[in-house]
Amino acid sequence: MAFKTQDIRNITLLGHSGSGKTSFAECMLFEASEIARIGKVGSNSTISDHTNIEQEKGNSIFSTLLHAKWKDSKINILDTPGSDDFVGEVISSLKVADTGLMILNASSGVEVGTEILWEYVQQFKTPVILVVNQCDHEKADFDITLDQAKARFGNKVLAVQYPLNQGTGFNTIVDALRMTVYEFGPDGGKPTKKPIPEEEMARAQEMHNALVEAAAENDEELMEKFFDQGSLNEEELAKGLTIALANQQIYPVFCASAETNMGSGRIMGFLNDIAPSPANRPAEVLHGGGELVCDSSGPKTMFVFKTLTEPQVGTVSYFKVYSGSIGGGDELINVENRTLERINQVFVANGKTRSNVDRLMAGDIGATVKLKSAKTNHTLNEKGVDHQIDAIHFPASRIRTAISPPGKADMEKLMKALHQITDEDPTLLIEQSPTLKQTIMHGQGQLHLDIIKYRVEKVNGISMEFVRPRIPYRETIRKSVNESYRHKKQSGGSGQFGEVHMRLEPYYEGMPEPADLNVRKTEIEELPWGGKLAFYWCIVGGSIDAKYSNAIKKGIMGQMEEGPLTGSNCQDLRVCIYDGKMHAVDSNDMAFMLAAAQAYKTAFVQANPQLMEPIYDVEIMCSDTVMGDVMGDLQTRRAIIQGMEADGHYQVIKAKVPLAEMYQYSTSLRSLTQGRAKFTRQFSEYMPVTPEIQSALTKEHRAESEAA
Repeated sequence: MAFKTQDIRNITLLGHSGSGKTSFAECMLFEASEIARIGKVGSNSTISDHTNIEQEKGNSIFSTLLHAKWKDSKINILDTPGSDDFVGEVISSLKVADTGLMILNASSGVEVGTEILWEYVQQFKTPVILVVNQCDHEKADFDITLDQAKARFGNKVLAVQYPLNQGTGFNTIVDALRMTVYEFGPDGGKPTKKPIPEEEMARAQEMHNALVEAAAENDEELMEKFFDQGSLNEEELAKGLTIALANQQIYPVFCASAETNMGSGRIMGFLNDIAPSPANRPAEVLHGGGELVCDSSGPKTMFVFKTLTEPQVGTVSYFKVYSGSIGGGDELINVENRTLERINQVFVANGKTRSNVDRLMAGDIGATVKLKSAKTNHTLNEKGVDHQIDAIHFPASRIRTAISPPGKADMEKLMKALHQITDEDPTLLIEQSPTLKQTIMHGQGQLHLDIIKYRVEKVNGISMEFVRPRIPYRETIRKSVNESYRHKKQSGGSGQFGEVHMRLEPYYEGMPEPADLNVRKTEIEELPWGGKLAFYWCIVGGSIDAKYSNAIKKGIMGQMEEGPLTGSNCQDLRVCIYDGKMHAVDSNDMAFMLAAAQAYKTAFVQANPQLMEPIYDVEIMCSDTVMGDVMGDLQTRRAIIQGMEADGHYQVIKAKVPLAEMYQYSTSLRSLTQGRAKFTRQFSEYMPVTPEIQSALTKEHRAESEAA
């Protein structure tokens, strides 16, 4: 059965690690009779978290597609990891979801992971329902959690329910929307409905009135009825709340215990009745401009938001239908590479279990296998259609390490395995750095990189070691020097001759032209590694033929690839070629290239060389209680604190930190804050190192060169 667009609900489960997302997903599937029993995370029996690595580590690592039928709706559920190291899984899920179910821990409140996730929710403008889970925890405090949510997310946070007896004996929920009490048996499941106790009626009525007002505010007709009658009937209330939720004018709050299966059924009913369908969400933005309305009668368009490789299966592509309908036998064109793709089968999924269906309508989410060239972020259309869904924008990496295989023979196998993983995980980047002479892996955090290492070793059987990555230092100069070199070689027959006189000086944007030289030609070279070379041809009178200028520049740039201090790239230099000599027979490109290289090498050493190091802008979000420890640690890393500001009940520290001091910072920060802090980093600039550091690094490089 293919569900109509208006009957589809696409939900993503969000929340800090340990909030209970996977357990809550189990309850949803059980309540919808998709599974016969509720699995437990601790016993590795859940439908989500089904991979060997997730079961061994005890945490969600991948997003998992699930689905459940509830009344007239099909609810697609994307269970996501809570660790910020796997944020790519969260972002790809938010891309295709129409509603977020943010799970909060009743004993911990709004945690830093929730704060980070909220930023992504706001970027995607995703409607959100908050669920205060673990109301049966001995330290559960619904009211404090609700207050924290209001303080962080604003007054749009409105409670629909509250627990009547939270803590270890929790079994009763007051529902202010339906003005009733749900009392659960010892095994949870379907509750008994009871009247609201008299002593709770005032609080419940106040909450109900707030919900009615929020519903009325978004529709003029409802507002008039509210003013006339003082209330709204159930149908009117549902209409108003649907509009309010879809427009992010309300963030309803429910309470639950996934561990004892209390409250999930009511939330699924709310999703069915109130949550927006894909047809109620704004049209999808297309790359290059334009929009695509989610309409089953439109041309076929699907978007691949996630890919996995499975043994014996090959590539599994998870997709959302944005227009038309997709079924087995359809032939589509990949906009990215113009490849023809045949959809052999279409599946709906509950974890690793996939069931074949005939067709999926616009708005639905499913999977297919063995596409030839489609990868994450690729759009596939029917012939003659060029829609391209705007890509998922993944965050920049925050951590780097160098990798080395046990031997050269395994390097090819290792790179093949890593590139397969990067196809699945766009937040992982592999860089073959000729400058550093290392293979560099960039990721979101130490846990992220450790999981990649585990996968390579367990799945591919290749040993891989992490080593400290070298730092991409740069070398420049601090004063102007004039230098010359004559290259002369005679060994029978025609020889080689070239003499070059150059001025080498620091370069910066807007610097004045040399007053004592006659500049004939200026070339500003953007260097492959960053920075610039300003090459000035100042020859007057034909002492060197202009045809040799390219050879001279080539000789200089060849030497700039490895500076004399640490073998690092050189940058931000101005070279003025102002004199020289040539020979009618013996001068050639090679002679002038060698002469320029030697003149440059000598001049650079005399020009007070300066080693530059990369500096990163770092932002750390942490609580007040650990802010002092975080700042103290930053100061040991030669950081310059730029400022601090409050963000909700967290503090954001902004600092400039040398990349050389950021190695394994993710691990250190987690240890300092017990995992209750997050950081981002972005390259800022190159700055001079201190004389002491420059001296130490130069000696180290000299020793390594002599040893080699």
